[in-house]
Amino acid sequence: MKHKIGVVLLSGGLDSTTTAASAKNEGYEIHALTVNYGQRLNKEVECARIVAEKLGINHKIIDFSSFKEVAWYSALTHPEFFEVPKGRSIEEMTKGIPITYVPMRNTVFIVLAAAYLESVVLHKIEKENVKPSDIDARIFIAANFLDYSGYPDCRPEFYEKINELMSLASKVGTEYGVEMKIETPLLHLGKKEIVELGTKLKAPLEWTWSCYVGEEVPCGRCDSCLLRVKGFREAKIEDPLILRLKKEGKM
Repeated sequence: MKHKIGVVLLSGGLDSTTTAASAKNEGYEIHALTVNYGQRLNKEVECARIVAEKLGINHKIIDFSSFKEVAWYSALTHPEFFEVPKGRSIEEMTKGIPITYVPMRNTVFIVLAAAYLESVVLHKIEKENVKPSDIDARIFIAANFLDYSGYPDCRPEFYEKINELMSLASKVGTEYGVEMKIETPLLHLGKKEIVELGTKLKAPLEWTWSCYVGEEVPCGRCDSCLLRVKGFREAKIEDPLILRLKKEGKM
């Protein structure tokens, strides 16, 4: 019997929630990790907790808030120094890497997820006597190349390279021949396709949070909000988050 083990990096956003729902739908034993890296809003961490509960998957919140002091050159870690861009056109979003990029964030997150995944796999091999050949180990991350963000750690070539590292740097790879693969199911999907996939999978999109600024309601003007609005509009689907907030009298 194949043991399908997946660690999903769950931010609480639209993309990562859809990714988690997709991995669960593929039959993986899901372990969701949410990293509190000292980001601008704790709102997304709380949303991730609710999303994991709604999906019925294992969930750990990692306190790595000191990371903001290392990756300090970002509007998401030090909003007092840098302003989140607002009201930009899609054309403007394609020009350069925005100040919302957090230095090396995805690289660090993948290493954390790999450490957790390797621990789970080693326990299965060395304590539960599962054959290495029966293990399918994956890290799922909601990187998206078409999101117009220009983030360097969302490019296909980045994932090709870091996939090689997972096998070379791990005990499960070097001693047991278990390949920990990084899966990026949304890498080449537009926001419209992501909305459609999340809706099809019945992911709890009403609890997701995309905004870089708003704490009670989305600002509607930051890049992330504008891309989300565009995706739901093009998919001709009402955003369930907005419907929920209106029902609760918050909008």
